[in-house]
Amino acid sequence: MTSSKLKDPALDKLFEAILLLENEDECYRFFEDICTIAELKALGQRMEVAKMLEQDSTYTHIAEKTGASPATISRVKRCLVYGADGYRLILERLKERKKTVDSEKTP
Repeated sequence: MTSSKLKDPALDKLFEAILLLENEDECYRFFEDICTIAELKALGQRMEVAKMLEQDSTYTHIAEKTGASPATISRVKRCLVYGADGYRLILERLKERKKTVDSEKTP
């Protein structure tokens, strides 16, 4: 479900553009142009924090491994508990993809 506070024609166009990307190389090219390096690293860090929170890692362990601040970890945790389930959706899909790739590697 899309939040009415977030819904915006410019974001609609951005998300439409993202959905047209076909592979990792295209993602790197597009996001390198549209985001700063710091923004991209922050997004990647948040994904790693979400993954570690899902694995019940402690805040201390997450901070040590990712360099994320307690505020960032707390924000990601709040999104996992009270958010729009975007993290959960993508984390589940990544797990499924890993299972598929792993099963294809097993003879």
